[in-house]
Amino acid sequence: MKKIPQTDAIFDNVFQENQASDENPKSLRVSIDTKAKVKIGNLSRGGKARTLEAKAADDHDTQWEAVLVPFGILNTHSEKLTIYLGQSAETSDFIVDCLTAWWYENQHDYQDYDEWVIDLDGGAATRSNRTQFIKRMVELSQAINLRIRLIYYPPYHSKYNPIERCWAALENYWNGAILDSIEVAIKWASNMTWKGIAPIVHRVEATYEKGIKVLSQELEHYQTFWQPSETLPSYTLLMLLHTLH
Repeated sequence: MKKIPQTDAIFDNVFQENQASDENPKSLRVSIDTKAKVKIGNLSRGGKARTLEAKAADDHDTQWEAVLVPFGILNTHSEKLTIYLGQSAETSDFIVDCLTAWWYENQHDYQDYDEWVIDLDGGAATRSNRTQFIKRMVELSQAINLRIRLIYYPPYHSKYNPIERCWAALENYWNGAILDSIEVAIKWASNMTWKGIAPIVHRVEATYEKGIKVLSQELEHYQTFWQPSETLPSYTLLMLLHTLH
């Protein structure tokens, strides 16, 4: 497995930050990530279907009706999993919109919390230098009045992010199924279980534009509201709660 010079230090940082969150009764920790895109159509997915009679798939998987972008949020305390199935692109706005929707759907359970710790990896839409992602996360912190701490796993080691085990369970569950419609994919995802709990699955129909960047002049305004780690500036970011004007 590939390593960079800071890999061990980043893992130490992940352990310390996660432990501190888990020991803090006012800190909520979740793990987030997107799964590989899922093609919707009469396509063979390998494995063995969970039906008495095998279904016939197209001989050549060259055409599909839609592509889903699964995004997951795993509460590392309760093991509750929420899956958002997007129908557009994997962008910073898609991810932050899902996080925002998740918070407002679940905030009644976290009224006494003052910090939200998010385990993630440095994917294209969520890396620490993605300007639109940072802008949207600062705005989210302000909107929900919580500190948000982003804890990144080392490059090439995203499999250690807890949400990855959920994706493996989902892939194993629907392996062999023919996902020939978005409704079928949602039904399969809703019926799998993680730690004995069925996930909450949402369909996201919004269309997201790729390549949105924040101009330098505007970014300067937002930079005052996030604080990189002194030792690992690209792998721990704290969203601050000063008033955003």
